[in-house]
Amino acid sequence: MVWDVSRRLYEEACQVIPGGVNSPVRSGRAVGMTPLFIREARGSRIVDEDGNEYIDYVASWGPLILGHAHPGVVEAVRTAAGKGTSYGIPTELELRMARMVVEMVPSIEMVRMVNSGTEATMSAVRLARGVTGRGKVVKFNGCYHGHVDSLLVKSGSGVATLGIPGSPGIPHEVARDTVSIRYNDLGAVREVMDAMGGEVAAIIVEPVAANMGVVLPREGFLAGLRELCTQHGALLIFDEVITGFRLAEGGAQQVYGVMPDLTCLGKIIGGGLPVGAYGGKREIMARMAPSGDVYQAGTLSGNPLAMSAGLATLQVLKEEGIHEQLESRAAYLAMGMAQAADAAGVKVFQTRVGSIGCAFFTDRVVQDFETAQSSDTRAYAAFFQEMLKRGVYLAPSQFEAFFISAAHSQDDLDRTIEAAKSALGRVKQLEAM
Repeated sequence: MVWDVSRRLYEEACQVIPGGVNSPVRSGRAVGMTPLFIREARGSRIVDEDGNEYIDYVASWGPLILGHAHPGVVEAVRTAAGKGTSYGIPTELELRMARMVVEMVPSIEMVRMVNSGTEATMSAVRLARGVTGRGKVVKFNGCYHGHVDSLLVKSGSGVATLGIPGSPGIPHEVARDTVSIRYNDLGAVREVMDAMGGEVAAIIVEPVAANMGVVLPREGFLAGLRELCTQHGALLIFDEVITGFRLAEGGAQQVYGVMPDLTCLGKIIGGGLPVGAYGGKREIMARMAPSGDVYQAGTLSGNPLAMSAGLATLQVLKEEGIHEQLESRAAYLAMGMAQAADAAGVKVFQTRVGSIGCAFFTDRVVQDFETAQSSDTRAYAAFFQEMLKRGVYLAPSQFEAFFISAAHSQDDLDRTIEAAKSALGRVKQLEAM
């Protein structure tokens, strides 16, 4: 394939945009490439500015669970835009969205709309501090909760991809109030809570860690966090920006049967438009202004375009059997990829839950950020490049997920598995050189 136009656009972008991209993980540096520039997309396919077409497993990093340019979502946005793009005044769309979220997510009784997952986690942490009167927050190594100062400590996603240990610009005083622990290590959490539980406002966790690859919670881990928070008077915050509405109608909390005090949402809830939300128990959410004393605001919160796209998406997800269909397709792909790796003699540890997964290039069992980092990132980079040549677009980072959408057909999956067989064979050859 030829990527001359994408390379030219990237060179031009570097003159006016830091690093040429508006979000670091897009840069392609981790896989030894400059980024593709996309011209259009439909269904399971994206087309770059050079005219190359790919089966897409990034799906805008998760929001496009129905695929690109889903007709119902496009029509909803078109209709909304024709009536005005923003009012800064309440709309019935916001009420309808709030009712749907409350209906679908088991732990949420009230919800507040914001504009991104980062805003959602930032606001949830502030609310937890306001409600408890405490300052410390417990998080987990490799979990990414947006670029909030206090939550970038030992973070995943682009921070892990680029090998950035923290970030300049975050005061030591802020970082000092964040305690980061190994994911899945309930014993370590218990020790921290026994030592300083009276100072901890909240434990925030991705119930399925999906920003260091995809790492599943050990049996009893989430339930243990729930128990410790209750015991010490701290709030449990689930960051379901990725897992919300994707693993099930009610997200990971429905799948694992553990109810948090606050839940952060994003991505799917906006149907591909910028959005976020946080919600939880009525008595906690009632502390938010104007009904309470904890302040948060946003000019574009509840934007009618995002609400329309999100409602159209959630309506489809409520249809019987769609999550089962996504589960089946993802399981088929993961199995095929694992078999391809075995046949090629390449060490890969495959993880998956629902319609998200990851292929870690390691012979270790991945159960936390530390074991995820044992992955051979050079092998992943080679795999990414070989798959791209074969018309399959994966995340340009070992520490991200693949996403299955309702638009992925059986033919897409079969073509991807065949491409993987050839690509992994090439990776094995490169390893031997």
